[in-house]
Amino acid sequence: MAATTGPLPAGVLAEGRAGRREWIGLSVLTLACLVYAMDLTVLHLAVPQISEQLHPTGSQLLWIIDIYGFMVTGLLITMGTLGDRIGRRRLLLVGAAAFGAVSVIAAFSPTTETLILCRALLGIAGATIAPSTLSLIFNMFRDARQRSIAVGTWVTAFSAGGVAGPLLGGVLLEHFWWGSVFLLAVPVMVLLLILGPRVLPEFRVANPGRLDLPSAGLSMVTMIAVVFAMKKIAQDGFGTVPLAALALGLLAGAAFVRRQLTRPDPMLDLRLFGLSTFRTALSVNMIGIFVAFGYFLFVAQYFQLVLGMTPMQAGLAMAPSSVGFIIGSQAAPRIVRVVRPAYLVGAGMAIAAVGLGILTQVAVGGDPLVAVGASLLVSLGLAPVFGITTELIVGSAPPEQAGAASGLSETGAELGGALGISILGSISIAIYRSDLADSLPHGFPGAETARDTLGGAVEVAATLPEQLGSAVLTAAREAFVHGVHITAAIAAVAAAALSVLTIVKLRHLPAGELSGHGE
Repeated sequence: MAATTGPLPAGVLAEGRAGRREWIGLSVLTLACLVYAMDLTVLHLAVPQISEQLHPTGSQLLWIIDIYGFMVTGLLITMGTLGDRIGRRRLLLVGAAAFGAVSVIAAFSPTTETLILCRALLGIAGATIAPSTLSLIFNMFRDARQRSIAVGTWVTAFSAGGVAGPLLGGVLLEHFWWGSVFLLAVPVMVLLLILGPRVLPEFRVANPGRLDLPSAGLSMVTMIAVVFAMKKIAQDGFGTVPLAALALGLLAGAAFVRRQLTRPDPMLDLRLFGLSTFRTALSVNMIGIFVAFGYFLFVAQYFQLVLGMTPMQAGLAMAPSSVGFIIGSQAAPRIVRVVRPAYLVGAGMAIAAVGLGILTQVAVGGDPLVAVGASLLVSLGLAPVFGITTELIVGSAPPEQAGAASGLSETGAELGGALGISILGSISIAIYRSDLADSLPHGFPGAETARDTLGGAVEVAATLPEQLGSAVLTAAREAFVHGVHITAAIAAVAAAALSVLTIVKLRHLPAGELSGHGE
């Protein structure tokens, strides 16, 4: 059936094969996702200029960097549910307009407080993008094969955005002021506002009822508190503040669940978790993100701080990994036509486990190709996992709950990333500090800084006499690599276990079947 030429009425789903209008719509949605992902990373390179011009305190600088991710994570479920109620396209366009306008204000922020507020508002606007775009894709692409390709493209956009953010930001910062990195989003959002009403269908639930604001507040407190606690644990270890935040998050989460189970019209229908396919796919997706964040964090530091590469050289060394992810994301929809989803996802996790196993062989002064090859295998393995499990998560839900399911999918991914950084990061830091307690020379200036992180050790070593600096640097690098070996081994075991779990739990789905309705 040819694509319709005008916007679809509310609640009407496109049927048959998608046409040119839908594919143009996908390209617009992909650009929006690219910008959403870029804003998670683009600011890191601008930190020195922001510090020089706005003079934020250390605490304010952390809020500038982190508050965007906190707001996105806290509001994904709420925005997904809100889109089901008021219209997914409407929510996306409102969010895009807000994102573009606030990006301009952020670019010219005169004070630190203004920039923090803008980053928070960008997070609120950004939370409308991921669940709205994903649920719209399921409305636009009803043909299973086309939908798989569309979801694979959607997943690729997030990966490409994470890579493109630092690269494009670096180019802008070479020629313009720090605020220029925010202006990257403006032309994309303008394009979305122009083309969106013409190429994107509208969908909303008939008679959805009012949004439950207490539930929205509880879900926001739950996710922000838990993710904040995970980040604090990764940075500073266990302490009063992160444990209190974790307790607050768990209490708010329990209250949220209780409220959903007792209300006649819950914001989130927890019966979704009774669907075996939904539950398994969400778990696999979250743990896959856990593995990905853990290895990516250490590989980037290994290239620069252990092997001594420049940022440009490290970027080139990680390029094969990015290419592998794109290839895997685009190949998966074609492979899953003839291979059961369980076997493809299971094989992907097994390949990732092999790559993580190879990562345990990296060494100080070793061949960088070992880490490059390991990263490539991990990316090739994980790429089909994310695309297929995302499609299973949203495809398992009834159409009227696609927005909520999309929000849950993205929330699980954010939580998996936070857990990866927290758990694997904490283990790595503990090993690093334990090893240096015995191997690091004593009594030199900056010893505590060197024992804290490898980055601190590199800075301190540069200020010491050559022989002492070399000894400090060698000890720190050896301790860091030991931590990489242990965390990569843990991630490899998790990936291997997940491979088996996936095959056991999802083997009932035939090749080409990714809806999972009623399972």
